[in-house]
This record gives sequence, C-alpha cells and structure tokens, in this order.
Amino acid sequence: MTEGLAPGDWVRNPQAPEWGLGQVQSVIGERVTANFENAGKRLINAAVVSLTRVEPPAPRRDEWS
Repeated sequence: MTEGLAPGDWVRNPQAPEWGLGQVQSVIGERVTANFENAGKRLINAAVVSLTRVEPPAPRRDEWS
C-alpha cells in the first residue's frame, strides 16, 4: 500500500530485511521505486509488499560540515 509514501521517504521492506534502508524515488499508483543500501534500485508493487516507513538515518560524522 502506498498511502502516505512520497519521494524522499525512508523505508524498509519487511519481506527482505537484508536490503537495508531504502529511500523512495517515486510513487506512481501502486508502484514504488526505492533505492536500497544493499539491493540498489527496486520497483516494488505496493499491492503485494507493504513497505514500512522509518525515520531518516542520522548523518554520519564525516558528512558534517
């Protein structure tokens, strides 16, 4: 289900936890494209897989200015 998901949201796929954290790139109908840290860009059929929205990751120390 894509309710409330928008580009930029952070998600996890409970059916594939090994994919790690993902960031939503686009939402078109039931199709969600997300870029996962361990699985790359994936097209998810949200009618079949319910992604879980999570809080954004904390910035790494080396990213601080």
